[in-house]
Amino acid sequence: MTDAPLFRSRDFRLLLIGQTTSQLGSQVSGVAIPLLAVLTLDASPIELGLVTASSTLAFALIGLPAGAWLDRWVKLPVLVASDIARALLLATIPLAALVGILNITHLVVVSLLTGFARVFFDVGYQSYLPVVLGKDRVLAGNSSMEAIRASGQVIGPGLGGGLVGVIGAANVVLTQAVTFAVSAVCLLAIRTREAPIPVHPDRPRLGAQIREGLVFVAHNRILRATALASAAGNFSFAIASAVTFIFASRTLELSPLAIGVIVSVGSVSAMIGAAFTPRISRRVGSVRIIWLSLAVTGPFALLTPLSQPGWLVLLAAVGMSVGELGQIIYAVTNVSLRQRLCPDAMLSRVNATMRVLIMGLFPLGALVGGVLGELIGLRGTLFVAGGLMVLSPIPLMAVFGRIRDIEQLESWHRPG
Repeated sequence: MTDAPLFRSRDFRLLLIGQTTSQLGSQVSGVAIPLLAVLTLDASPIELGLVTASSTLAFALIGLPAGAWLDRWVKLPVLVASDIARALLLATIPLAALVGILNITHLVVVSLLTGFARVFFDVGYQSYLPVVLGKDRVLAGNSSMEAIRASGQVIGPGLGGGLVGVIGAANVVLTQAVTFAVSAVCLLAIRTREAPIPVHPDRPRLGAQIREGLVFVAHNRILRATALASAAGNFSFAIASAVTFIFASRTLELSPLAIGVIVSVGSVSAMIGAAFTPRISRRVGSVRIIWLSLAVTGPFALLTPLSQPGWLVLLAAVGMSVGELGQIIYAVTNVSLRQRLCPDAMLSRVNATMRVLIMGLFPLGALVGGVLGELIGLRGTLFVAGGLMVLSPIPLMAVFGRIRDIEQLESWHRPG
């Protein structure tokens, strides 16, 4: 469950409010943008794959230098600037729709540019949370953060789907722009400040710092395993993302509201999983739970392509729900392990390296999903994605073996 003493921290509450608000907006527009492409712009699987791919391409392009830069910079101003940039960019979508010039290219460009801002926010945020809470409370902090944010995920998709039918998908995107602005205001009110980062005259060049982060990850068998597992899971999700909304709308014959409700059901599982992750981690083991969460829930991804119009739509709801549960437990425990054991001076570069390795395959996966959707159909593509999800925990099982808790791990710095 959530750790009550955390909420006595004003700065943690502000961070939580900002992220909960922006997460709600993200979930609302997360339904609205694909539906905008499918219903309004009549996007094909390949075109929807391009929109999805462009949102994460920035991780492959600037993820590594972003990590090195953030190890040199104070994080909070970067987080604020990232939120403001995303708010302004997203606001152009309803404006373009209003004047009648919105098209797939516009969605791709906005997705690409907001992706650049997201790179700096995601890497900086994972490095800033230990500053606010201290490393000894990052598991509780991540769990609380994800549990509260997931409550927005419960409301957001259903709300987004319903609003699409009432005011149109383009206008719904405006809500996310507003929530990013709210997040920026909350971040500006935080009082906790990082220690100034000293500038050493002999500090390595940017390229050398990037290589240092890559070598650190490459030589650590734990990071290698988590990167492989996360990349496989994310690649699976990217493939599915290119066809899921088309499958739901055209094959399962679901309305926008029904699609939002099904996504919300998955978010309920995410909220429950995030809230109970510390308790589950103590019972199962803080290391064992990382791979077990994927091994147990991964096969449920195969239920979605088995669903049919009518009551068998429940198979898709169950598949998404169980999948969200496994992914949130994995994400909280995996990131917390990294935050706890990685040296402070390396944390942003390690986070960035991991994000690039994990997210770098997302654009390719989305494009592969779009192509597969054309070649083997929507169901076949979803089966391919589900199969990859089933295989994703294998690298973790090979490395962690019978290790139960973090205290049993060998030195974090020891190459393997």
